Amino acid sequence: MKNSEGKPVLLKMAAAVQANKAYLSEVDGLIGDGDHGVNMNKGFTLFAERIAAEPIGFTDGLGRLGTILFSEIGGSMGPIYGTIFSSMAEAGSGRETIDAAALADMLEAGLRELGEVVEAKVGDKTLVDTLAPAAAALRKSSGKPLAEALAAMKSAAEAGRDSTKNMVAKFGRSSRLGERSRGVLDAGATSCCIILCAMADGILEQIGGD
Repeated sequence: MKNSEGKPVLLKMAAAVQANKAYLSEVDGLIGDGDHGVNMNKGFTLFAERIAAEPIGFTDGLGRLGTILFSEIGGSMGPIYGTIFSSMAEAGSGRETIDAAALADMLEAGLRELGEVVEAKVGDKTLVDTLAPAAAALRKSSGKPLAEALAAMKSAAEAGRDSTKNMVAKFGRSSRLGERSRGVLDAGATSCCIILCAMADGILEQIGGD
């Protein structure tokens, strides 16, 4: 995908968050504050409104998104997602095209910088459980056609999200519940899956994939 033609992908990501606002808050409300959908919707809606009339590329847009999420939405997830998207933007900056290897570089950069902010690891019932396997699957498939690599990323993201249901939360408000946090999906892992899948679908549309 041409980096300069990535705006529709960004808008698809925003639309996916907007469409799942109530669901994300419902998931979050089971073991958390219940405001995850509201906060994420606010950030992505602000972003979509601000780039609506602008010719903006994929990585530049991710940078704008990261800044908005970091500084303008409440809760802990704003800085977390802000860090991820800003780091992805930096890793992809200057690239004319976004292929599987480039996107893997970007996701890995987001994961790496997130590790400087929070100590969460795979198995701690956080969005890391979605992001880490998605990045790994993309890297493993980076020599394959982009459509195939994106399908692998989506499958890994979905499996990662689903894996959080049987985990005990180690971070955030839900960590206070101990064993009672088991049996519920993590809201961050869920929103991360929604965003990554929308990103993949948007890129497929841009390159003419199914």
